[in-house]
Amino acid sequence: MTSTITSTSPTTAVTPTVPLQPLLHDEVVVVAAPTQAWSGRDGSIGANPVHGYWTGDQRFVAGVDVRVAGTDVEPVAVVPSGARAVVFSGLLRGLDGAGADPDVRLDRRRTVRIDGVSERLRVTDRLRQTAVGVDPLEVTVRIRPDAAGMDAVKAGLGRVPVTPAADGAHVAWTAGSVEVRLEAPGAAVTVDGDDVVLRWRVGRAHEVELGWDCAVRTPDAVVSGVRTPPPFDAPADVRDDRLRRWLERATDDLDALRLARPEGEFIAAGAPWFFTLFGRDSIWAARFLLPVDTSTAGGTLRVLAALQGTRDDPTTAEQPGKIMHELRQASLPVDNDEISLPPLYYGTVDATALWVCLLHDAWRAGLPDAEVEALLPALERALAWMRDHGDADGDGLLEYVDESGRGLANQGWKDSGDSVQWRDGTLATGPIALCEVQGYAHEAAVHGADLLDAFGRDGGDGWRAWAARLAERFRAAFWVADEVGRYPAIALDADKRPVDSATSNIGHLLGTGLLTPDEEAVVADRVVRPDMASGFGLRTLSTTAAGYWPLSYHGGTVWAHDTAVVIAGLTRSGHHDAARTLAEQLLAAAVAFDFRMPELHAGDDVSEVARPAPYPAACRPQAWSAAAAFPVWVAMGG
Repeated sequence: MTSTITSTSPTTAVTPTVPLQPLLHDEVVVVAAPTQAWSGRDGSIGANPVHGYWTGDQRFVAGVDVRVAGTDVEPVAVVPSGARAVVFSGLLRGLDGAGADPDVRLDRRRTVRIDGVSERLRVTDRLRQTAVGVDPLEVTVRIRPDAAGMDAVKAGLGRVPVTPAADGAHVAWTAGSVEVRLEAPGAAVTVDGDDVVLRWRVGRAHEVELGWDCAVRTPDAVVSGVRTPPPFDAPADVRDDRLRRWLERATDDLDALRLARPEGEFIAAGAPWFFTLFGRDSIWAARFLLPVDTSTAGGTLRVLAALQGTRDDPTTAEQPGKIMHELRQASLPVDNDEISLPPLYYGTVDATALWVCLLHDAWRAGLPDAEVEALLPALERALAWMRDHGDADGDGLLEYVDESGRGLANQGWKDSGDSVQWRDGTLATGPIALCEVQGYAHEAAVHGADLLDAFGRDGGDGWRAWAARLAERFRAAFWVADEVGRYPAIALDADKRPVDSATSNIGHLLGTGLLTPDEEAVVADRVVRPDMASGFGLRTLSTTAAGYWPLSYHGGTVWAHDTAVVIAGLTRSGHHDAARTLAEQLLAAAVAFDFRMPELHAGDDVSEVARPAPYPAACRPQAWSAAAAFPVWVAMGG
């Protein structure tokens, strides 16, 4: 996934010349995929470009302003009630009587569901029950309907007003293809230009409750919400209170991120920008959940198999047997239109091998044989893609290049434009052969062969021989050294030179079978060294690299899922002490973020800061960041 932030000098106040991507770290979100609602910490909606009510990639409300008796609301607390609801508590001090104690309180409860958003206001007044001859309480809510798309909002562009139509007690409008219906029982409903105005005049009482509801209908949605109970739960009897709280919140967030297509359920990548099916993200989330659930893996595998590539199309990066990258309702401009991704985009070099790995691991974890057997034709096509298309130049390694000129320049999980760089900070040129992708491919070939053997299909020995050749090629081409020691390069560039920066990518090789035990020991030692491990997780780029910056998206930050992949690899390869070291570091970060792990956080060292700084544009909740709690649980004895 890609994220772009334009920054200015820290010492000079400069008015941006281009729109900026909204920052998210101080905002409040509630989610019930495909619905999400964003606001400030006081509950107000409209100050930040990301604010509003959303379904999928479509915003349908951009602003909500609440006034009670003309007085300001002074916020005092934000209390989440699971992933789907939150209560904002404030004081209406303009209505207070004499004395220091606050007398009038406003509690605003926002709840999202898969087909809409509702809000309830409760005004509690300890004076009103004895007041005589006072005026009625007037509450005014101004709602701004909107039709902005996710791509425009992420690019920092403004709202797209729409004109609502009042029809008696309700108001309706269309945002893109989304049909919206607003109801507010007991309110006088009017339309003022492009705004909907709700007014209540109620008798003063100790407690007054009122509210409104926005219901949506999405006739052309490519994914749908899920109403069934989650197939997973937080593990019981977790002794570490920190870990227990993280697992509970992570499980709730993952439940709220569940989506479906006809073939089954999967977990959406994350809010707000990636609230849909992402091959790589959904695979890793399902894989992390395998210790407690195989059904999510089964649904994810079937959904992705149904979209598996069948033809060569450079504009979408589709190829026969390839697993897709992301699915949207419409094309997605990125980086101010420099990149444009088609609605069904296949620009990922790793999802195909990871799909095979998930199929094998789910089978080992107990996915029914009948479900596995039904996916074997897709398995064979995925393996063939690695050989026939993934290794485009026939050198025995998987590499990628964007053939369209409008897709992602980098197509591993670190898919930002500067994610593959040399130690001196210069960028590598493609085609690029990423180190971790070779590990995934090796594991997929070996474990794919095991599946073929187990179900009586031909080809297993050939894939094991293919994997052995890949390991030999990797060993000869990737190993480099710096002042700390030897390690695999992040990638080979277009000239087959090892790109020599030390990165977290090397940890993804652990447990794949690509490395010898001695090589795994070298990597296991490096990922817990101070240049790599920040004390709050594993940095994406070593501090020894010239391009290191603790707030660089893929060049120095810590990603929870990235650290969790390495923790799982350390556990599988028998390096339990190193696994527990990184697990404790990630757990410390989870505490700092109130157990809702963001997409990524700053890579500052624990010796310099007491808690990690947020990456200001990080998504949350994020599927693989939430699911990272499970490899941590396993590493700590779960």
